[in-house]
Amino acid sequence: MIHRVAIKVRSLSRSYLDSFSFTGLVFATLFFCGSITPSLLPRPYIVQGILSGFSLAIGYVVGVLATWGWSFLELPNPGPVLARRSRQICVTLVAIVVAISIWYATEWQNSIRMLMEMPPLESTAPFRFLAIALLVAFILVSIARWMIRLGAYLSNLLQRYLPRRIAISFSTLCVLVLGLMIGNGVIARGLLQAADRLFLQADLLIDDGIEQPTLDLACGSEQSLVDWEAIGRRGKDFIGGGPKPEEIERLTGKPSKRPIRVYVGMRTDGDDHARATLALDELKREGAFDRKILIIATPTGTGWLDESAVDTIEYLHHGDTAIVSMQYSYLPSWITILVDPSRSKRSATALFDQVYAYWTTLPKEERPQLYLFGLSLGAFGCEDAADLMETFQDPIQGAVWSGPPFPSRQWASIVSSRNAGTPVWMPTFRDQSMVRFTSQQNMLKPGKPWGPIRNVYIQHASDPMVWFSPSLAWHQPEWLSEPRGPDVSPGLRWYPIVTFLQIAFDLPMATSVPLGYGHNYSPSSYIDAWVAVTQPEGWSQTDLDRLCDHFATPTESPQASSPIPDFDPS
Repeated sequence: MIHRVAIKVRSLSRSYLDSFSFTGLVFATLFFCGSITPSLLPRPYIVQGILSGFSLAIGYVVGVLATWGWSFLELPNPGPVLARRSRQICVTLVAIVVAISIWYATEWQNSIRMLMEMPPLESTAPFRFLAIALLVAFILVSIARWMIRLGAYLSNLLQRYLPRRIAISFSTLCVLVLGLMIGNGVIARGLLQAADRLFLQADLLIDDGIEQPTLDLACGSEQSLVDWEAIGRRGKDFIGGGPKPEEIERLTGKPSKRPIRVYVGMRTDGDDHARATLALDELKREGAFDRKILIIATPTGTGWLDESAVDTIEYLHHGDTAIVSMQYSYLPSWITILVDPSRSKRSATALFDQVYAYWTTLPKEERPQLYLFGLSLGAFGCEDAADLMETFQDPIQGAVWSGPPFPSRQWASIVSSRNAGTPVWMPTFRDQSMVRFTSQQNMLKPGKPWGPIRNVYIQHASDPMVWFSPSLAWHQPEWLSEPRGPDVSPGLRWYPIVTFLQIAFDLPMATSVPLGYGHNYSPSSYIDAWVAVTQPEGWSQTDLDRLCDHFATPTESPQASSPIPDFDPS
């Protein structure tokens, strides 16, 4: 009895395995091997397993489609002897490639970790990520096989009435449309709704140590025009955080004012225009237009303003600053940019229009210098807010943008028009009088004349938010050309579709690496940028080094600038 059951199970298993496309399995295995190679960021084994599972499934579908294409074009098939030998050779070669890939998996991951000053891994847990990959691939391939069978059934049905090629084409189109409808209308919408509920609840939280301001002239206080309860979690962090005057004085040795911070949450009643008007009224109430520096800051998707950016500018100008911001979302930037990236543009434009319109009515010799700041989706939103043609008669003084995401039009236009011979990850633009770029190493060299408007982009060669693009699926990106960025693994290679998947999976982990890498921008980079853009007085290099020391963390020393080989932007 047991023997017969074993024979039956073996027969069913053999029948199930034989039902798979051999070409599909070959492509799936090659895609799997490609997914193990380095990308921009190191990956834990769980993420690696999910990525490899998607790669296996998509590779299988690509192989099946290749077989369909061969059949569709009615190309000749090899004879049985040649087919058998070809399979044997393919199996042998693919097995060798798999063995090599798994053998080098740890070394490939450590090639990224070493560049980012992370401790090396002893193992990438190959059996664990392989098990996860097979499970994910099994689920996805099962769905794909069901869709393929549906397409084959529909094709056979249509061939009774239509020519073979037309029937195959029409059935394939129908299956693809059905798959897109299920993917976008059911799965994607369900995931987005779940994420929306999760991050909405997170936005309602208050971090430890954050309390409602008691000072009358403070945003969110009882006397403030802005309701404390309507400010989101990250806005409360911004309002309740930051350096106090005595802390600034202790470091600089000079008198300091109390920095002004204004933040309007998205739960405040009204539309973008109404919230921007409220922000302007609060700026007036707190005396922001009597300060030396006024910054319109656009937050990330979650509403966060990087402390490394806002705290440093307040130290550099001894608290004689005012920063205003307005929340437009509570979802992470990488989700918001897929759902509705225009949210940040609408919010940033509304706030800028209100503040700029009032600022231009003030006497030039008495009003503050006006700057923009944006990180991630905030950079995407605010880089177009100050339209150069509309502000030409009375321009602002400049901007600092960090980690501009891949859809940023102004950034993309500047990078594509960069000076010949400069790499895409650290370009120079024309005479550098208006726009400059910097990274871990300060590339904002003194001595070069600035124009009246000073803009600085901070970007890392390892930031997936900057370098992701749908075109990665079919086109090798310029940032993989030589010379590469100092924080990009030499083992990173471009593979069609696979590299697209790798960088896409890097997006949610963009801030999971140490400061100074990925989408984590360090205080020292912000200090370099703010010094170049706002040109604070009375700061020697020794003073700036001391400020960098003050903000340095164990993951980033003030001197931890990676040298950039064989490239001088001058």
